[in-house]
Amino acid sequence: MSVRLVMARETIPAGPRVFLAGPTPDRSEPVPSWRPDALALIDAQWTDLEPLTVLSPESRDGIRAGRYEDQVDWETEARGSADAILFWIPRDMRTMPGMTTNVEFGLDVSTGRAVLGCPTDCPNPERNRYLAYVAVRHGVPVCTTLADAVAEALALVNAAGTPESPVR
Repeated sequence: MSVRLVMARETIPAGPRVFLAGPTPDRSEPVPSWRPDALALIDAQWTDLEPLTVLSPESRDGIRAGRYEDQVDWETEARGSADAILFWIPRDMRTMPGMTTNVEFGLDVSTGRAVLGCPTDCPNPERNRYLAYVAVRHGVPVCTTLADAVAEALALVNAAGTPESPVR
């Protein structure tokens, strides 16, 4: 039972993987990241013997990509390699608007690997209404707590590892 964190632009290992998609705090409007809480919940809920890789688009030690394209390419590869893509969107139009997240969700909603988390207590929950509607139309689980979103994402990871599922 182990969970390993792989951050932006680091090598993506084989094995079960979950990508943490959603708004990333900006240096111009510093707020705490939601990803450490997600990682702690994943670590507490992951019970498989095989290590789980958690893919985070945040940069280790705050060292950002030299080229924007390198970050986008890594995130695209990481989402594509993940067994589950956990979208957690604590929408705040001032500090974490999540505009890129909207596009990524649109790209990933029909993959069968997405989970949408939309907390009702975020500053702008009404801005998640469209995403929740689209999620339901595509059969994507919609959760209002991070713990529930993590549980749904881990269920997708576990389902991907079953013998009747496609090989990772």
